Amino acid sequence: MKKDKTVKKKGGKLKWIIIVILALAVIGGSSGGEDEEKKDTAESTQTETTTEKEVDDDVPTEYKSALSKAESYSDHMHMSKQGIYDQLVSEHGEKFSKEAADYAMENISADWNKNALKKAESYSENMHMSKQGIYDQLISEHGEQFTADEAQYAIDHIKADWNKNALEKAKSYQENMDMSPERIRDQLTSEHGEQFTAEEADYAVNHLE
Repeated sequence: MKKDKTVKKKGGKLKWIIIVILALAVIGGSSGGEDEEKKDTAESTQTETTTEKEVDDDVPTEYKSALSKAESYSDHMHMSKQGIYDQLVSEHGEKFSKEAADYAMENISADWNKNALKKAESYSENMHMSKQGIYDQLISEHGEQFTADEAQYAIDHIKADWNKNALEKAKSYQENMDMSPERIRDQLTSEHGEQFTAEEADYAVNHLE
C-alpha cells in the first residue's frame, strides 16, 4: 500500500510539471506572436513612409513651390480658392505654370468657409462695411471670388455691429467730404454706395456730432 501511495505522489508531481511546461509554451508563443505582430506593423509603417517619400520625390519642385505659396496665401491672407489660383498663374503675380497651380489647388488643405469669414471680419473691422457690401465683395469676380455658399457662411457667422459700422462710415463722409446729414444718409443706403439698411443709416445720422 505504501508503494502505491508513492507512485501516486510521483504521478501527481509529473502532472504539474507537464502543466507548467505547457503554460510556459503558451506564454512564449503568445509573446512571440505579439513580437511578430509589432514587427509586421513597424515594417508596414516603414513601407508606407518610404512609398510616400518616393511619391513626394516624383513631384516637380515647381509644383511643391506652388503648393507652399498657395498655403501661405490661404493661411496668412485668407484668400479664396479661385483667388489663390489666379494669383499663382498671374503674370503680375507668381507666374507659376497652369499645371503647377492645378497641382497646388488639388492638394491644398484649406477651410474656405473659414477664410471667407476671416475676410468678412477684416472688411467689417477695418473698412466698416455693411453686411450686403461685404457679401458682394466676397463673391465679386473683381473682389475675393468666394463661392456664394462660402460668402453666405461668412455673413451668417460674423459678429458685427452694423449700426456702429454705419456711424463710422457717416463720420468719414462728414469729416473728409463735408457732406450734409441727408446726403450722407443717401450714400449709406444707396445700392451703388454702402448698402446699409434704412435703420442703420438713421442710427448713423442721428448720432453724428
